[in-house]
Amino acid sequence: MDWLDRTAKLRQWARNGTRAPHKPLLLLYALGRFQEDAEEELRYSAVEGDLQRLLAEYGPPHRTSAAYPFHHLVGDGVWEVRTDRGPGSPGTGLRELRETGAAGRLAPGLRSALRRDPGLLGRIARVLLDRHFPPSLHGELCEAVGLELEPAEVERLSPARRRRDRRMRELVLTAYEYQCAFCGYDGRIGAVPVGLEAAHVRWWAFDGPDDVDNGLCLCSLHHKLFDKGALGIGDGHRILVSQHFVGRGPAARAHVTALAGRPVIGPQPGARPVAEGHRAWHVRQVFHGAPRPAPAA
Repeated sequence: MDWLDRTAKLRQWARNGTRAPHKPLLLLYALGRFQEDAEEELRYSAVEGDLQRLLAEYGPPHRTSAAYPFHHLVGDGVWEVRTDRGPGSPGTGLRELRETGAAGRLAPGLRSALRRDPGLLGRIARVLLDRHFPPSLHGELCEAVGLELEPAEVERLSPARRRRDRRMRELVLTAYEYQCAFCGYDGRIGAVPVGLEAAHVRWWAFDGPDDVDNGLCLCSLHHKLFDKGALGIGDGHRILVSQHFVGRGPAARAHVTALAGRPVIGPQPGARPVAEGHRAWHVRQVFHGAPRPAPAA
């Protein structure tokens, strides 16, 4: 059985680029726990809090339940659930999952394959990360689920996925004149820009093109906050800051909350600004909660 292919084809809600990372997050979490203890069953009542935190941190903006992937991942052939009554999931009801002692773990065939080929775990994780999350979140997501991947596994591209255009970074940074579109940071060491990155607005994992009008030049801090939904771009290409972001110190206020309502810096004349469709996708699928009002002048 081709477990990589099965992982790449998890059945998910898909319409107009809607993000539905529930199953990938559960599978990544299960891989991390398998790496720690290959025989462990994950009792729903014990892991529900962990799964809810993952969904809140890396899932879609709207609230969702960990019960959904815990039950439905069984249908993809990579996960099994049993209760105190025997094999089979009791459904997606929270009360039933808790009271019946529902516990899940990787399917027997997948567990056997992982024991035979230890490198398979990293390849499966790579497919899940590449297909559902931007590169800026891969490292911290592995830490969040307890996955320890070899550097080669983290860096290897999945052969099933399209290749990135290596020119995009240079084209985007040039369009924004090598400065962060949110704060204006333009640091260099000698002639080499440092801490500046080309961010996809519509994530590459969700068919975002490697085009200038789907990119922003952002500093490392604002790139991470943009991909985590703390920052966005609103109407009139003004910066959105989520009310979910909390920073009490002067640095957080100066570098993040004070950005609310400011215009995006750039791109230079002749370069295409962020396309409306990509901007709207990010607001719908990534940006969390309501935006903060612009600070009083």
